[in-house]
Amino acid sequence: MDSQTFRFLTFTLALVVSLLVTAAPASAQCTEIASGLREPLGTALTNQGNLLVSETGTTTLHSGRISIIDPSGIRRTLLDGLPSAINDVNEPSGPAGLFMRGRTLYVAMGTGDAGRPGPIPGTTIPNPNPISSPIFSSVLAIQFSANTENVTSGFTLTTDDQQALADGHVVTKSNGSGDKITIRLVTNFANFVPFPLPFFAPNIQLSNPFDLVAVEDTLYVTDGGRNRVWQVDLLTGSFSTLVTFPDIPNPLFGIVPAGGPNLQAVPTGIAVSGDHLLVTLFRGVPFPPATSTVEQIDSLTGTDSPFITGLKSAIDIHPIVEDDATHYLVLQHASIGPFFGSPGLVLHFDIPAGPPTVVTNCLTRPTSMALDRKGGTLYVSEFGGRLVAIPFP
Repeated sequence: MDSQTFRFLTFTLALVVSLLVTAAPASAQCTEIASGLREPLGTALTNQGNLLVSETGTTTLHSGRISIIDPSGIRRTLLDGLPSAINDVNEPSGPAGLFMRGRTLYVAMGTGDAGRPGPIPGTTIPNPNPISSPIFSSVLAIQFSANTENVTSGFTLTTDDQQALADGHVVTKSNGSGDKITIRLVTNFANFVPFPLPFFAPNIQLSNPFDLVAVEDTLYVTDGGRNRVWQVDLLTGSFSTLVTFPDIPNPLFGIVPAGGPNLQAVPTGIAVSGDHLLVTLFRGVPFPPATSTVEQIDSLTGTDSPFITGLKSAIDIHPIVEDDATHYLVLQHASIGPFFGSPGLVLHFDIPAGPPTVVTNCLTRPTSMALDRKGGTLYVSEFGGRLVAIPFP
């Protein structure tokens, strides 16, 4: 058997397994509670029972937004005018992952328009024009009271505000009625670093913060552009690499007319589980089945080991602790491959080795999830602009 035939058979088997998982009966259905959102990427539940949603934006410059959505689906704006621009793959890039602790919301800001496609497929070059915001590839902290959360009609960040944040100033927005928010820049990563290739020396690697979680005075940030997890000192803003994820061989190279010989890791979701971090690796073009994983990271040493394997475009992870046992929800952006064949899935793992059960298979390109244990509802955002609610006893 030649190598190409073997790769084809391996891919076919993975596709069959993917279809079998997709065909498994789902115990819960999706109820749309909001639509028309601007490509939502992140969700976070507040202690008021509301959902915060990051919207990465539209084709309009600086259309990034954080919305407040109550359990009945009524949307209000918390903060509009956040940096957003068309990125190197011709999609909006702006606010991404959210993490709420107390009354502080941490926001990962995407790569924006820092890069442009290079002259050779698969390459990237710096934007030859001025970048539209100085706070792309950063983390913001937004503080607001419970009263502001419950009554505000929203605030708007201006381009002058963006520059003030980049210069190290705290920006306070008030509407004169007593509700206000304060915004500060926690840290600002380099927009890109040189990443020469043998066939194209000017190539760069963009920083693309995607999701984040805080543990005491440290913020952990996944970077889907530079394939790593950053650790950020919340007191000083200094940062360093905790772990870098290597490429793996592309099982579809030479079979599917897209993608190179290797797949990048593309870390997306991150969560804390006990003394470890759990990170979903989305994997790169052409997003083959069975190559995506959840990795377990020692937050002290950066030691990395596979935790849940055999997935397809895993984009978020949520541990659930019950009766001294931990279960895991894994959100898959798609389930049929390569690329993004629907449906998206929520999978439930009693143990990391599986097999999983399908919580729901009624999703289209889901991007994040937030579990309201008290209300028995799992909220899932979709790239196309929907927010759905799924019963979760």
